[in-house]
Amino acid sequence: MLLVSWRLWAAEDDFHMCTWIVVLNEFHSVGEASSTVQFFEQEPKDTVGRVFSMLTDSPIDPNEKYMGFPYYLKVNYSCEGQPSEDLVRSGHLMGMRPLVLVTFYSAVNFYRWKIEQLQIQMEAAPFRNKETCLASEVCGMSWYTPMPLKNGSVVMRVDVSTNGLGPFIPPKSFYMNINGFLKLDEKKKIQFTIGDEFFYMMPWHFENVSSRPLRYTLDHSPVLILGGIPHEKAILITDTNFQDVSLVELSIDSCWVGSHYCPQTGFTATIQDAISTETTLFIRQNQLVYYFTGTYSTVLDKSLISRSWIRVLANECIRQLCPVHFDSNGTEYVIALSMGKHDGYLHLGTIRDGRVAFSMYPKEWSVCETMNVVKCSIIWAAMISDAFLLRMLVENTQSGSSQKYYTVIGYDMVTNELEVLYTFPEFIPDARGLEFLMMLGTETYTSTPMIPRGMLFNTHNKLLFLWGNFLLQSYNNENFIYLAVFPKELFIKFLTNSFHGDLVMVTDTEEVWYLQEGSYTVYRLFPSRGWDMYVSLQNMHHSSLFAPEETMITIFYDRGQLYQIAYIKKEGKGRIVKRLIPVEKLLMYQQRDYQLQRQGGYLKLSFMDFCPFVVMRLQDVPNPQAYTREERYLARPPLVMERSGFHNENSLAVYQGLVYYLLWLHSKYDKPYADPEHDPTWRWWKNKKEDENYYFYLASNWRSAGGVHIDMESYEKIYNLQPEHQLPERIFLDKGTTYSFSIFLAAQGNSFKMQADLDAAFQVQSKLVVGVVVGDPLCIEALVQQKVLANRNSVQFLITLKDKKLCYDQGISGHHLLKTSMMIKVLGSSGYCFRNTNRGLVMQGNLMVPVFIGCPPGKRLAFDITYTLEYNRQQNKHYFDCVYSDPEMPCFLFRDMFYPFFLIQDLVTGDSGSFNGSYVMKVVGGGPTMDDVRDYSEEEIYRYNSPMDKTGSLIWNTKTERTTNDMAFHILSHKSLGIEWLCQENSPCYDTVPQSIFSPEFYLKVLVSNRDVDSSTYCDYQLTFWLHIHGFPLSSKRALFIVVVSASVFLGLVILYIAACVLLPYVLTAWNTLRWKINNLMASDSYYTYATSTAVFSMASQMSFPESYRDPSKVVSKTFQEKEEPESSFGMKSQA
Repeated sequence: MLLVSWRLWAAEDDFHMCTWIVVLNEFHSVGEASSTVQFFEQEPKDTVGRVFSMLTDSPIDPNEKYMGFPYYLKVNYSCEGQPSEDLVRSGHLMGMRPLVLVTFYSAVNFYRWKIEQLQIQMEAAPFRNKETCLASEVCGMSWYTPMPLKNGSVVMRVDVSTNGLGPFIPPKSFYMNINGFLKLDEKKKIQFTIGDEFFYMMPWHFENVSSRPLRYTLDHSPVLILGGIPHEKAILITDTNFQDVSLVELSIDSCWVGSHYCPQTGFTATIQDAISTETTLFIRQNQLVYYFTGTYSTVLDKSLISRSWIRVLANECIRQLCPVHFDSNGTEYVIALSMGKHDGYLHLGTIRDGRVAFSMYPKEWSVCETMNVVKCSIIWAAMISDAFLLRMLVENTQSGSSQKYYTVIGYDMVTNELEVLYTFPEFIPDARGLEFLMMLGTETYTSTPMIPRGMLFNTHNKLLFLWGNFLLQSYNNENFIYLAVFPKELFIKFLTNSFHGDLVMVTDTEEVWYLQEGSYTVYRLFPSRGWDMYVSLQNMHHSSLFAPEETMITIFYDRGQLYQIAYIKKEGKGRIVKRLIPVEKLLMYQQRDYQLQRQGGYLKLSFMDFCPFVVMRLQDVPNPQAYTREERYLARPPLVMERSGFHNENSLAVYQGLVYYLLWLHSKYDKPYADPEHDPTWRWWKNKKEDENYYFYLASNWRSAGGVHIDMESYEKIYNLQPEHQLPERIFLDKGTTYSFSIFLAAQGNSFKMQADLDAAFQVQSKLVVGVVVGDPLCIEALVQQKVLANRNSVQFLITLKDKKLCYDQGISGHHLLKTSMMIKVLGSSGYCFRNTNRGLVMQGNLMVPVFIGCPPGKRLAFDITYTLEYNRQQNKHYFDCVYSDPEMPCFLFRDMFYPFFLIQDLVTGDSGSFNGSYVMKVVGGGPTMDDVRDYSEEEIYRYNSPMDKTGSLIWNTKTERTTNDMAFHILSHKSLGIEWLCQENSPCYDTVPQSIFSPEFYLKVLVSNRDVDSSTYCDYQLTFWLHIHGFPLSSKRALFIVVVSASVFLGLVILYIAACVLLPYVLTAWNTLRWKINNLMASDSYYTYATSTAVFSMASQMSFPESYRDPSKVVSKTFQEKEEPESSFGMKSQA
């Protein structure tokens, strides 16, 4: 036991000293020890085709196109005080294989890109470095995986963990985001497109400079920027969430356009405000606003890319830029506050697909005119993007005096209505020792003026925070609570929210305060006793992240963890570091009540435990994927035929191509016709599964083609992720869906008491109290059941979160979701309950989970072609396919009844079942061939599909009598009586002309939707698919025309035959006579020609006169004789 305890203690002490190191490598620089590159190339490369052509005897299809990605992920790990290469080698020899999980964040514009939570889990492959060394087998090495790309995603998170073998290293997250603000110059070196990079960061850029907030669109900004560099038009920019950072001087004009309507007290080159969105950066310098759209070909068109900074609102005087943290309606937002001539107005910027547009609000009257004040200024604004509501913090000046007062104004952008939500008191209230105070207007006040500076709205839990030299919070914009623990002598400079239940405040004096949302106690993190203790411990470990001279640049949350970006200076050298702020440790260290207890031969320091429970454990947590909607694929590297197990460039190239093809199958799976197997990888291996044992036999005998073996089981979709005893990162709820789990609490000391009521004998009550707060009580509800386990001094709470079916209509999968939250709190646990885990110290007793109400991502409607064919064959007693059949689009016969069936497929959990709801079917397009199809207009769709049509244009009809409320269309279901094809006279499929000798065919474009006719789900399932119909009848006119033409041709042939039979003897006689005469004529002409030629030559042989002069009678008689016997004369001449 001592050895085990010591080993556990040693492991717990050591694994926090080790950390993962992940860098990006180019495809052709794999194996180079010092190679690293930034992520800016966004197109797949044709770099693996040659390697795949060698895999002749393998499961892959050689006819498919395999591509590669531009980059690899290079994975190593290091521990303080130990050589990194030795550690990696020892880990490899112990069987360690880093597991890399890449998460793709969806694009903002869901109208163009599919909303999905996609992940791919890979196992890193060992690879020897290319540098020469003396060792014969293992020198320097690293692990590599492909760095995949995906259309519609520019933010990618990489989580690295171990496979359970070798040393334990805590999991770590990295961001490998696309940087669209980089380019290659003429020398193939990477440069920034927004300006020139400073290669040296000077101390005066950061020392004695005030910290500033980090502003960006949550979960969608691949690049983060930070201004505030004094006297420099420069920003800090990072694409790795400040793992690496660059200082860039911006190429802007820095104009000075101060005027009488835009008062400016001075000019500065400093960038005061900087906000980053998915594709666009916004900055403010003085009163000028600029934006720059980066090169992001995976989410937007190249024509929208900026070549230089673009100035907007050129005629406006801008006081400040305010961020909008959440996107909505496929759009991101930025708020610009006006001053000068447009005081009382603000400009709302919308960003979609790189297109930037600003609109001024309020639309009609300014805030000053509406509130009937002489002068007012909007000093801060927040937007509730889902509801298109604005919250404005307004400074008002009363008429006739210079006294100022402040109000919170609400503005509805849809109805153009404006109202006063809250008016600030002139002075800060006196809480009289209370932690918080409800602001009712009857409280007493101090002499300290209340000066508001800004506001922050949490869309999930509907909490509105107002801050200045105070902190107010409100759940309903009506009742405000003053948090009295925060000292009124300090001014809050900015807030940072995790949107998972944590809030941090930074003051003008660089103090950092912490608040758990839903509680009322504010804690100072630093400077504090806990911070001093933590820094001392870090210095004892010689941490490189701390130094005597340091300046805080900013502070922000990343996945629930608080991080600080600081400039530290050690031994005269300064650098920027990113370090974790362990809020749990700081709070634990600040507990002043402790005691010394003697344990053995030494004194042990122990703190008083104020936590009301000893153990808090989540139980009965369901599998997460059905609620988080995360789709995960598994891709392991191919097995290599090298006995050392090291991969080479070819095997890594195969790994690249396989990961690419896996993601390509995923993107192509969303097609209307459902496959027989509901899995995107089914088509990949369906023709090779029967040969799986053969490929394994080749690999077992080291005879696999190309030196690699591709295991088909290593590339699959995972449907059974386990919850790991923790709540999911987010919860999606469909209509009426519930999420249930239980919380087990082991009480601290005696926490039970008997009820005093005699009627309640043998019943105990627990002092442990659990509260559940939901962000929208009208939309969701939480039910809590308590079960007391007195014999175990424990209590179990069964919690059920349920949608109330009231707050959402219908929407497309993943679109227009209603954001809310569930917050769980154990009474008395805030700031007191902590637990050690393998990931460090965590806070307990407070849980907050974002909840999304609507149609969850990853659900779709598909045409069940397999069951449709089977059922149609049974009902019609036959099935006739087209002559030239297409397995991807089978044909249906026109005269048969058509019975369609559909599936509801869950792409996340792998469930696939019959769609039993109601739907409306419309033919929305068609044509005789796929090349000639066209979409129909709304009027045509009505005439072709509506039972109310009186123009004789119906394409189809059904005996089902149920229709929509306006009786415009039929409502069908899986129990409908079938569809009869009509193709009436005025329909487009009437009188279809055959394209060949076979019967006419027609392609119908069919739209199926359950919107407004199916109340069982929030999902608006819309499916568009093609139907290939053949065997169309001809119209009566065309049929009569074909009959007449055919009969005429037939009769003509018969008459011609009869005429030929009757006249044939006469024709033959005439033909023989004609031929005889022709022969005689030809013979006569031939003889005359011959005779003439002979006479000429004979005359040449005579001595004097011709024969005719000597004896003319001979000539005449000879001629007469030839005419009497032509044949004999011809024969004689021939003989001669």
